[in-house]
Amino acid sequence: MEFDPTRSKWKQIADVIRARIADGTYPPRRLISEVRMEQEFGVARVTLRKVTAALREEGLIVTTPGMGSFVTERQRDA
Repeated sequence: MEFDPTRSKWKQIADVIRARIADGTYPPRRLISEVRMEQEFGVARVTLRKVTAALREEGLIVTTPGMGSFVTERQRDA
């Protein structure tokens, strides 16, 4: 992914993950792996923690200690 230098990387990654959840690429209960995102986007883990925190705040994912972050069952408005 080529990043826009005028926007925070974490916000751009959050946009990508948000779109994948919305279009069903990441269905409910899918694991959102920081390790995989780290490899895919080539950014530091601290950046990905900002992504997961933002998506958690929006109710798109839920994090279970010791298990990971998963896409929620919540229905999206069309």
